[in-house]
This record gives sequence, C-alpha cells and structure tokens, in this order.
Amino acid sequence: MKFGFLQRRRIPLAWLLLTRQPLRLLVALAGISFAGILMFMQLGFRDGLFDASVTVHRLFDADLVLMSPRSMSSISMSGFPRRRLVQAMAHDDVVGITPVNWNFLLWRNPETLSTRSLLALGFEPDDPLFIDPNLALKARTLTNPGRVLFDELSRQEFGPVADWFRRGKIVETELAGKRVRVSGLVKLGPSFGADGNVLTSRETFLQLLPTTPPGSIELGLVRLRKGTDPESVAQTLKASLPEDVSVFTRQAFIEFEKNYWRTSTSIGFIFSLGAAMGFVVGSVIVYQILYSDVSDHLPEYATLMAMGYQLKTLLGVVAREGVLLAIMGYVPAYAAGQGLYALVRSSTKLPVAMDFSRATLVFLLILIMCMCSAMLAMRRLIDADPAEIF
Repeated sequence: MKFGFLQRRRIPLAWLLLTRQPLRLLVALAGISFAGILMFMQLGFRDGLFDASVTVHRLFDADLVLMSPRSMSSISMSGFPRRRLVQAMAHDDVVGITPVNWNFLLWRNPETLSTRSLLALGFEPDDPLFIDPNLALKARTLTNPGRVLFDELSRQEFGPVADWFRRGKIVETELAGKRVRVSGLVKLGPSFGADGNVLTSRETFLQLLPTTPPGSIELGLVRLRKGTDPESVAQTLKASLPEDVSVFTRQAFIEFEKNYWRTSTSIGFIFSLGAAMGFVVGSVIVYQILYSDVSDHLPEYATLMAMGYQLKTLLGVVAREGVLLAIMGYVPAYAAGQGLYALVRSSTKLPVAMDFSRATLVFLLILIMCMCSAMLAMRRLIDADPAEIF
C-alpha cells in the first residue's frame, strides 16, 4: 500500500538526484552550455557567411537573372552579349530589363591613400537596379561621368567616405587608377566576397575598365509582368536563347552563389566540423556526469529494485536526468548565443542572427547529446547485480 502511495505521488527522483550535488550540476550545465555555445557560433558563422555571400544578390529588382554559363560565383564573373538581354524582351511577360556590369576594382582610401579591392556595379541610371525606392533619385547623379555612389556600410578600411560626405565635404579619390567623385551614399552592406561596394553608370564603368567590350555585361536583370510565374518564363527563355547565357530565377540565382561557397570551398566543412566537435565535447561531459551519478547511487537503485521497481522505471529516471540537463543547459547557451551574435554583427557586419531553425536545431542536438549520454550511462545500471551491490 505504501509502495503504491509513493508511485501516485510521483516523486521527482531525477530532479532530486541532479540537485543533490549542486557543484556537480553546475559543472554539467557549464559543459552543456559551452557545447551549445560552440554549436551556435559555428553554425551561425557558417550560415552567416553563406548569407553574406548574397548581400547584394538579395537587393536586385529582378524576377529573372541572366548570366554567363562560365561565371562560377560573384568573385569570378564572365561576360556575355548584351543582346541576349534584349532578345529576352521578346517574351510577352517581360516588362523591363537592366544590363549590369560587375567587377572588382581597386579603391584608394582618400585619407590614408592605401588601396583595397571593392565591388563595382555599372548600370544605366534610368533603369531600376535595386528594390530600394530611394536609389532612383540618387542614380540621377551618375549621369555625370566619373560619379559613383558609395556603400556607407562598407568596411572602415575604405576610409571615412560616408562621414566626409555627410559633412558636405567633396569626396574625390581613385577607382581603378582613375579619378572619381562620390555623388551619394547607398546602404548595401559587405558580402563574403566583397568588403565594400560602389555603384556607377555603365559609361563610367567602361571608362574605368576600358578593356571591357561595350556590348558585354556580367548580369542581366529581367522584370516580369505581375502575377507571372518566373519558373515558367525561365524555362521558355532557356529554350529560346543561345547556350552562351544561363537563365535563373531570382531565388535560384541566390542559391547558385551560396552553393559555390558551400561546395567549392572548405567553409561549410570547417564550420560543420566545429559544430560536431562541440557535440562530441558536450556528450563526453554529460556522460561523465551521468555515469558518476549512476555509480554513486547504485545502492539506492538496488534498494528500489529490491522494493519492486522495474528496471525500465529506473532507466526512465536516468533518461529524465538527461532531458533536464538538456533543457537547463540550453537556456544559458541560447542567451549567450544571442549576445555573441550581436557582438559579431557590430564588429564584422556579418549578417549573423538567431533564427528559429538554428535555435531548434541546436536544442535538438543538445537533447540528442544528453539522451545518448544517458543511454550509455544506463549500461552501468543494467550491468549492476543487486546481490553484489549489497
């Protein structure tokens, strides 16, 4: 009768076992939190770098993008005939196009006179380029030769251009060895391939890079009639245009760039390996804590078994300890991850931010880590002989 009474009370045995030795519990939570923080940072850096590689790509005002099949990524763009973009206008659902030149040029810091490579985009000032509605007004200043719009989110190594311009100072410097003047500021943000950006007219771009054929472009932006299926139009253009041009939907263009950094570089592997190492370290720490806990309480477990408790009930206690450790270790890891993400964003301007999918993934990894460690620790209880313990 007494035994049934204890069962009905549902004594929180797992919680009592964990909190019996507060220092051991704190060590376990510190280890789990450290593993969680490591996984948050490694996965955050990996996804942040992939997202940073398409900072500019996401801003284009386009439903479809034409590109040379020889282009490998944003840091290795090849040209294709501009007339392919004009041919795309023959499709009934195409309502606008924007030819874009894309290349990396040397920018001279107007303060220190040091040079650094940045991304230069050349387009017709009257054509839409980005979804930012304020760009059209600023782009009018590019009709004058030698004018550029400077990305104020560029890294500090390019000089105090934005600060000088806001103070009304005329900002002139060299781009590709030729004199240019900053006629306005835009907000684009650095990417993984480019630390800074400038926009200019195609006329100025061709002056900066006279070796570029006038009829060649690196990107062709295509805007479709509202309500049109971009994938359907893309397939039609692929069939009608020559093989010297590739057609992407806007999202496929973004994924094309991400896939380059994911598969053609070691970035994804390195950061995924770092997250895996955090998982392993956390598993070892949790296993040691739970194994020690089971070993220290073997006489108590043996007593409960002698009282009639089934083995699966006691194994459930160890499993619940693993779940409690996962939950309590995850909370500080999540909080620390948020703080570190904010620090990384302010220091490097990388788009590293907590999202639901990553938060869920890390929690599941921590839960699996603790449950696997609990299962291994259970072997000590399974192998124990109550007769030998007494």
